[in-house]
Parts: sequence; structure tokens; C-alpha cells
Amino acid sequence: MPTRITLANHLSVEELEQSYRRAKDGIESRQFHVLWLLAQGKKTSDVSSIAGYSRNWIYRIVKRYNSCGVQAVGDRRQDNYGTNSILDDVEQAELWQVLQEAAPDGGLWNGRKVADWLSARKGEPVHRQRGWEILKQMTFRLRVPRPQHTKANPEEQDVWKKTN
Repeated sequence: MPTRITLANHLSVEELEQSYRRAKDGIESRQFHVLWLLAQGKKTSDVSSIAGYSRNWIYRIVKRYNSCGVQAVGDRRQDNYGTNSILDDVEQAELWQVLQEAAPDGGLWNGRKVADWLSARKGEPVHRQRGWEILKQMTFRLRVPRPQHTKANPEEQDVWKKTN
């Protein structure tokens, strides 16, 4: 028979309930709710169905609470700084200069061409989606001329244009 989850004595059952009811943030509220229900002796499966968290996530919440106390409860995503950009300031300035000129094939710059330029500059492959993201980040957009029909007659098109 599996053992029940035990909570460290950081807060009493009443204090957990008060923390749950006073929480301003939704994530913090749900996590205090999980801890409060477990402190009352509820089973993990019951808490999972009530709170909507998986068993794994409940175990992680409890582990953080037991090791760090009340400070571990709540939304901790603001501590995630993400990854570093693949371009430093100098490389970004160089790319900006390159984008001011025509593309190597004479066409317009797109994600694939930026990724190819970055791959050559960095010496490692850069996916074309990443090239497009960098292009958008630098506020460039793909400007493609409007397609024209091969059999279009300019004189007939002028007749159909509005004269207002």
C-alpha cells in the first residue's frame, strides 16, 4: 500500500487554509489549495481530481514546499530568464547592415536567407525558422510584389478601374 504524502510543519492546516483563501494569484491559490487538502489527510488521487493537477505535479509542489517552505509556493516562471540570443550586439548590427542591401541572390530577404547568412557567420547550422524569427525581431517583414496574371492586359485593366 502506498504511503501518504507528508507535509513539513511550515504552516498548520488552518494557516494553509487562510493562505489559500487570501492568495491573490491564481497559481498560488491552487497550490495552497493542494497543500491544504493534503494537510487534511486527503488522498493524492482526490486532490488531483479537485485541483486539476497531475500526481507528478502535486509531488513537485509538496517537495518544493517541504524543502523551501512557503516561499516555494506560487508562480515561479518570472525566474526563468530563457536562453541567450544567438546574436550578440555586434552580430546584430552586422546583420542589420547586411539586410539594408539586396539579398545574395538578388531577391528579397527571407528567413531561409537570414538563416544561411547566420550559418555561414557562426559556423554552425541555423534553422530557417530561427532566421525568420530574427528577421521579425528586427522589425523586417517580407515584402513580395502582388502577383500578376501572365495573360493580363494592362489596357483592359485600366478600363475596369474606378475613375472616382
